[in-house]
Amino acid sequence: MDNRLNELRRKISVLRLKMLDMEALIRDQVNHDQDCTDSARRLMDMRQELTVLVREWSLLGGGERLPTIQERLRENYRAVQRPKTQPKQKMEKRRLMARGECERGTHKGRRRAG
Repeated sequence: MDNRLNELRRKISVLRLKMLDMEALIRDQVNHDQDCTDSARRLMDMRQELTVLVREWSLLGGGERLPTIQERLRENYRAVQRPKTQPKQKMEKRRLMARGECERGTHKGRRRAG
């Protein structure tokens, strides 16, 4: 099922690219005063095919919004760069000592009554 959804998404993406190319061709033909009837008919056929594919995709459980070509091109596929952290301030190292032992001369140890 998931493979079928992915296949439909791929077909939809390819069809959208073809439609953009066809639209550009139609614009170019109109700008040069050429007949664009055939191109317009093919574009309408592509739109019908796209409608069928999207309907099938929706019936199979495709619920998220399909991004447009422009949105996909704007996506950033670069690795996320983490902001540089400031170096940690050096902390004074603690000296390890045996239990009951303190620095000499700063602490008087307890004496046992004997």
